[in-house]
Amino acid sequence: MIKAPIYFVGIGGIGMSGVAQYFLTQGHPVAGYDRTLTPLTEKLISMGAIVTDSENVTDIPKLFRDSTKTKVIYTPAIPTDSPLLVFFNSGGFILKKRAEIIGEISANMSCLAVAGTHGKTTTTSLLTHLLRSNGKKITAFFGGIAENIGSNFLLEGQDIMVVEADEFDRSFMHLSPTAIALTSMDADHLDIYGTSSELTKTFEAFAEKVSPNKRFIRHGLAVRGNSFGLEVGTHQVTNLKTQLGCYVFDFQTPEITISNLKLPYPGYHNLMNAAAALALALEVGCDADSLRNGLATFKGVDRRFSVRMTSPKVLVDDYAHHPTEINAVMDALKSFYPSKRKLGVFQPHLFSRTRDFAKDFKTSLARFDEVLLMDIYPARELPIEGVTSHILIDESHPNTTLISKAELPQKVINSSAEVVAIMGAGDIAFEVPNVIQTLKNQHYE
Repeated sequence: MIKAPIYFVGIGGIGMSGVAQYFLTQGHPVAGYDRTLTPLTEKLISMGAIVTDSENVTDIPKLFRDSTKTKVIYTPAIPTDSPLLVFFNSGGFILKKRAEIIGEISANMSCLAVAGTHGKTTTTSLLTHLLRSNGKKITAFFGGIAENIGSNFLLEGQDIMVVEADEFDRSFMHLSPTAIALTSMDADHLDIYGTSSELTKTFEAFAEKVSPNKRFIRHGLAVRGNSFGLEVGTHQVTNLKTQLGCYVFDFQTPEITISNLKLPYPGYHNLMNAAAALALALEVGCDADSLRNGLATFKGVDRRFSVRMTSPKVLVDDYAHHPTEINAVMDALKSFYPSKRKLGVFQPHLFSRTRDFAKDFKTSLARFDEVLLMDIYPARELPIEGVTSHILIDESHPNTTLISKAELPQKVINSSAEVVAIMGAGDIAFEVPNVIQTLKNQHYE
């Protein structure tokens, strides 16, 4: 018997593609649309999905046009006037957000959820790796490509579900977690929430889904529960040292101290991510030896401080799209390359975020010796009058230049910086291979 067909509107997104993979593994016919075909959509096609970049409703395969049988999953990032959404809404189809589907899946398993405006993808990926090192059979959904498994989705069993709890559009309120970690609550997504206080209230409501003893909250956040931090909190990173490019530390909880842990991943923010992952892993019974091995063998997440080359320049590729994340990249660069001149390349993401945090972006970017700014990546938004990348130029920081994508490789070559950080959540990642190849060609000429 053929299982219910499922059509995805926005199938190529990092979160949506993971859910599409899940249903493909469950034997459902899957099809979908995304405006850009990428390696993620290519993977889905290789698994049997039908994927198109056409919004023409006549391109919907016949199997998926029966409203009595087909379920439609969509992302709020797709405009409501999309021809596909209009067709499905007017045709009597059952439409559900990705978040609702994740919630339905999580309701049937023990669910560990990682929330926060920053750090949740790395923490979720690390937690998954720690649980696998302990032999747990899990299902996991990530908001990035976990390097240890080369995917944004994992299905090895149903002992535990690990999920990145997304605050965008209040998506995480659909989850049914059994324990949570909360890594940060910085203001973001103000196009959705309006004010930072409303965002905070929503995080607090999410935390209320579990009892205080099942919450692991970064120290300093105003949410009750266990707390984790560096030499503070109920779950502490202690005795921190740096050895041969690794952080070496102990992890102390009210019940246990695990000594000589090694994290081969830069940045103090990643120590906090590790603390959150370790706390949740201990909560479900992982032992010290498996955690020690798992942490030491963690390879990170694609585009989370991914070092793409080390010669003739160090080139770091990062998803950073918020001032706090840019600061985290710079902190890691200063830690690992303290004396080298640094170039920041930044593609702003969303007109509203650029407008709302313009002052903070200026401050974060001014920490670089040089800055190359690209046009704003609009994602789901229409332009806002007066909001362009130009508003991020700090007149007191003269080494900032607005450039096009075509100019990027040569501008990087011409820069005197020895370390380059390419940052953004839009399509800037697709420019990185060209920059690398141009640098290599120039180096060997």
